[in-house]
Amino acid sequence: MNRMSELLERDGVRGHLHHPEGDGVAGLVLTHGAGSDCDTKLLRAVTDGFVERGVVVLRFDLPFRQRRASGPPHPSKAAEDRDGIAAAVAVMRELVTAPVWAGGHSYGGRQASMFASERPGLVDALLLLSYPLHPPAKPEKLRTEHLPGLRTPSVVVHGSKDPFASTDEMRSAVELIPAPTTLVELEGARHDLAPDRFPVVERAVTAMLDLL
Repeated sequence: MNRMSELLERDGVRGHLHHPEGDGVAGLVLTHGAGSDCDTKLLRAVTDGFVERGVVVLRFDLPFRQRRASGPPHPSKAAEDRDGIAAAVAVMRELVTAPVWAGGHSYGGRQASMFASERPGLVDALLLLSYPLHPPAKPEKLRTEHLPGLRTPSVVVHGSKDPFASTDEMRSAVELIPAPTTLVELEGARHDLAPDRFPVVERAVTAMLDLL
């Protein structure tokens, strides 16, 4: 399929905008985890999968990554990263009249879910890839405080060998979300979801499109 992509840098948003052929059926703003940027194998693969199915995708860097090329985000600046997601959503709202989704891998997905909980109604659905439910080997430090206030339909894609959560832990967390939520489990996948080894793209795209 012949698809268009372009660099985008405006209103504090920096990333790559990908257009499908024809009018988009939805718009997705998609971001990265704490140790990477928007150019990862996973985000590229997921972007291609959505664009092939008619979704406009903005694959973008969070503010912490715009400030420096490497290193993790600082917890005190997490609200700025959520503002970055809000800015990306605003850009996408100008580009499409279709539903707008937000999502991300690990830290990016966590911040997207917190953004949606804090600002209900600004996005129509969430895609959470490898939600980091707790730090590895620290199951007592759950990151679930905002989930009972999340009223945005969500798709959670989880690898069964992800050290950031067991499948049972993830199921329990998903039950805290009052909005319709689909848990997609990939047997054998780890935190990176390895899109060249597991059907993460096909299953994530299908689950999201089922929300339309």
